[in-house]
Amino acid sequence: MEANTRSTGRLPAAFLTPGSSSFMDFLGEHQPEMLPGNRQLPPVQGVIEAPHGTTIVAVTFPGGVVLAGDRRATMGNMIAQRDIEKVFPADEYSAVGIAGTAGLAVEMVKLFQLELEHFEKVEGAQLSLEGKANRLSTMIRSNLGMAMQGLAVVPLFAGYDVDRGRGRIFSYDVTGGRSEERHFATTGSGSVFARGAMKKLFRDDLTEEQATTLVVQALYDAADDDSATGGPDVARRIYPIITVITEDGFRRLGEDEAAELAGSVLQARLEQPDGPRAALL
Repeated sequence: MEANTRSTGRLPAAFLTPGSSSFMDFLGEHQPEMLPGNRQLPPVQGVIEAPHGTTIVAVTFPGGVVLAGDRRATMGNMIAQRDIEKVFPADEYSAVGIAGTAGLAVEMVKLFQLELEHFEKVEGAQLSLEGKANRLSTMIRSNLGMAMQGLAVVPLFAGYDVDRGRGRIFSYDVTGGRSEERHFATTGSGSVFARGAMKKLFRDDLTEEQATTLVVQALYDAADDDSATGGPDVARRIYPIITVITEDGFRRLGEDEAAELAGSVLQARLEQPDGPRAALL
């Protein structure tokens, strides 16, 4: 196939034949060995040591949804990377935050981006947000074999539903089981602490600015109690990745915006180290 492509300058027939709108189905039919779930790992003893990424948080507000993540990746008790990126746009109106085995997670996100782009080109329309969430569930399920060997990927998916006119959040387990979350969600090793902070501070009438501040507060609390979660690193200018998805589409806050948000949270923590408290009725 490759030799014929080089000699004629044309794409192989597989690329010109009408078929499924799923890129994974296309790959599974013509080059199944390239799918992550079809790879065979060599026999190993014990747990496989690989960089892991944590923590991811998401919160809805009346105009959309905010998805954010810290920047630390760990390998055992070591910090493998201080500035890893864990939040990626899936398409114009959705994004994925990754927790778990970092290398496989990034590869899965890239495959998911291709899946959505392939569908749009073949069908001439975007998948619904529900459809995107289902496609991601299928991809996670295909990685179950590696997950059973300790190489799990557990993302958080968020987006703006143009049909319903609101932000939505979906969480997953290692088997691909999907759940829609109300208001906010967390995943990763610091998720318990981050969820506690979000439960305390969430309100139905949050503004976009308040929602972005809330996710930074949650990530700060996670880093305060979970060694695998990295807090804002002012000395190295490493701040959480914060993304906002509204009817205008996906937007990632610039470094200066993230630094300003982190700085305001850090300044407030000098006076109140444990963070803001929910008002008592």
